[in-house]
Amino acid sequence: MSDLKTSPAISRIEELLDEHSFVELGAMVTARATDFNMSENKAESDGVVIGHGLIDGNLVFVYSQDPSVLGGTIGEMHAKKIMSVYDMAIKMGAPVIGLIDCGGIRLQESMDALESVGSIYAKATDASGVVPQIIGVMGNCGGGLSILSGISDFTFMTKEAKLFVNTPDTIEGNRTETLDTASAEFQLNEAGNVDCVGSESEVFDAIRKLVCMLPGSNVEEGCVEECLDDLNRAAEGLDSKVNDAAAFATEISDNRVIFEAKPGFAQEMFTGFIKLNGITVGVVGNSSVDGEDKNLLTADGCAKAADFINFCDAFDIPVLSLTNVDGYDASVYGEYHLVKALAKMTSAFASASVPKINFIMGDAIGSAYITMNSKSTGADLVFAFADTKIAAMEADMAAKIMYADENVDFAEKANEFEMNNCGVNNAARRGYVDRIVNPADARKYLIAEFEMLFSKRVEGPYKKHSSK
Repeated sequence: MSDLKTSPAISRIEELLDEHSFVELGAMVTARATDFNMSENKAESDGVVIGHGLIDGNLVFVYSQDPSVLGGTIGEMHAKKIMSVYDMAIKMGAPVIGLIDCGGIRLQESMDALESVGSIYAKATDASGVVPQIIGVMGNCGGGLSILSGISDFTFMTKEAKLFVNTPDTIEGNRTETLDTASAEFQLNEAGNVDCVGSESEVFDAIRKLVCMLPGSNVEEGCVEECLDDLNRAAEGLDSKVNDAAAFATEISDNRVIFEAKPGFAQEMFTGFIKLNGITVGVVGNSSVDGEDKNLLTADGCAKAADFINFCDAFDIPVLSLTNVDGYDASVYGEYHLVKALAKMTSAFASASVPKINFIMGDAIGSAYITMNSKSTGADLVFAFADTKIAAMEADMAAKIMYADENVDFAEKANEFEMNNCGVNNAARRGYVDRIVNPADARKYLIAEFEMLFSKRVEGPYKKHSSK
C-alpha cells in the first residue's frame, strides 16, 4: 500500500471518504518504460492512487494523482489504473471521483503516454450517462487533461488550482497578472466550467454533499432516501422569492437543503438539486441579476440549463422548472449564440422523459416562457401563483402592433387585450395551467405530484439520439 504519511494522493482520499472505508487497489503497479533513466525513477503506484470507499455509506470509486511521483504525469500504467476505475464503477453502478494534480503527459513515455490519455477520454465517454463523474482539480489540470474535466458531470477546484487548455501567458496579448484564465475564479465565474471553489476541505464537503444527492448509476431510477422534514410544512414567503430561484428552491426543499451547480456562471439561470419527500429533483429557474426589473434568457444561461437537464434525464432525476421570464437578452453576443442555446434548452426540456413540472412563479411572457418547460413543450403539469402574468406579449406592445394603422385609444385596446388574453385564469381556462397554488401550499403540491409522476413511462419514436 502507498505510504500514508507522505502521499498527498492518499491523504486527500482519506479526507474525502468515510473514515477507514478506503480500499486501495493496484498499489504495486509501476511504469514499464525504461528509456530516459525511467528505471531509476520508477515508483509504486506510478503517480496515481486508485480504489473504492464510501461517502455517507454510498459506494464510490476514486483515483487521486500524486504530484510527488514524477510530477503526477500520466504514463501508460498510470492511465491504465485510471481506466480500471471507470471499468469498476460501470460494473458496480457507482460514481467516479477523480482528484487531479497533474504535470501533463509523461514525455519519457512519449507516444505510449499520449495514446493512453486518449484511452482515458474514451473510458470517460463510455461512462457518461451511466455513472456520475466528478472531478476535483486539486493542483494543475492543463492541456489535454482539461478535456477530462469537461467530459465529467461536475467539476470542483481548490482556490489555488489551475485549469486550462492554454496557459494565460501563451495567449496573445494576455499575461497571468492581467487575466489569469487558468484561475479557479475565472473558471467558476467567467468560463462556467466549475461548480464549486474553496479550500480542500470545503471542496471535499461539497463533493460529499453532491454525492448524497445523486443516484449511483442510471439504472437506479433516481435517488430516493428517507425524508425527515414535515411533508405538510408551509412554504414561507415564496411570493417574495419569485425573483430568486435559489431562495425559492431552498424554501421548498426538505430541510431547506440544496446543491447549486455552477453558481458563479450565468446567474440569471439557477440550476441545482433539492429533495422533495426524499426524492432528488433537479431545478432550473429564472432569477433577477443585479436588481434588474426584467428576467431575460441569455445564451450562457440556456446552455447551462440544457446541460443540467440532460444530466437529470440521463439519471432519472425529475425536473422542476421555476419560470419568471420576460424575454430574451438583446446583445451582439446573444445574436451570435442565443438561437442555438435556446434550441438546446428547449430540446432538452422537450425530450427529457423524466417527470417534469413547471411552476410559474412570476412573469411568463412570449416564446421565452414557452421554452421554459411549458405545457406545449412537454411539462406533465403546470402550476402557477394567482398573480402571475402569462401572455403572448406585453399588452401595450400588442395593442400597438395589432392596431398600428388604426386611429384608436391604445390604452383602451391594451386593457382589452389584457382582460381577454393575459393572466393565469385565461391560461388555466385553456388548459395551459393545471392548478393555481397559494404560496404556502407550493411544497405540499409539488411533493404530491412528483410522487404521482414517479412511475411515469414514455415511449418516443425510435432514434439513436437527438442531433441537437
